[in-house]
Amino acid sequence: MPRRVKIVLQATAVLVVALLVALLGWQVFRTDQGRALDSKVKNGQRPAAPTFTLDRLDGKGKVSLASLRGKAVILNFWASWCIPCKEESPRLQAFWEKNRDRGVVVLGIDAQDFDFDARRFVDRYGLSYPMLRDKHGSTLGHYGITGFPETWFVDRSGRLVGKHVAGPVSDAELERYVRLALQS
Repeated sequence: MPRRVKIVLQATAVLVVALLVALLGWQVFRTDQGRALDSKVKNGQRPAAPTFTLDRLDGKGKVSLASLRGKAVILNFWASWCIPCKEESPRLQAFWEKNRDRGVVVLGIDAQDFDFDARRFVDRYGLSYPMLRDKHGSTLGHYGITGFPETWFVDRSGRLVGKHVAGPVSDAELERYVRLALQS
């Protein structure tokens, strides 16, 4: 192998490794931002919810978190392959049906999933609350999502309140933290 080709290959390998390290660092930084939000909420602060605009899972446009100002929003991060998500989804659907006329929005955010599987999950469990598709996981780091399901509560002014729930959210948590979100 000529010396020049060998040097080019070595330089390319070093560049690829450097890019991977930079990508890892960026992802760790984003996840740390989400963990900082969790810490602030636990300490009673109300940090601004990271904004996003995502495609609707049904393909009928986009939804931005900012467009929901004035409403209490439950952000539920899920995936079709997640067993606790299957147990939790009927609870979220019932809460949505009972509270949507009070200015409450349950917003499902599907990530790390195939479109077909996510749509089949929604159909199977009869979910009618708005479902968004985070195809590239862009929201996960901003919210510090490390597993599924995870839930955040956003008040009427776009601030995080209550508690970040890692794992299935209970009826009592839904009632308690939505009450806080509606009070602002």
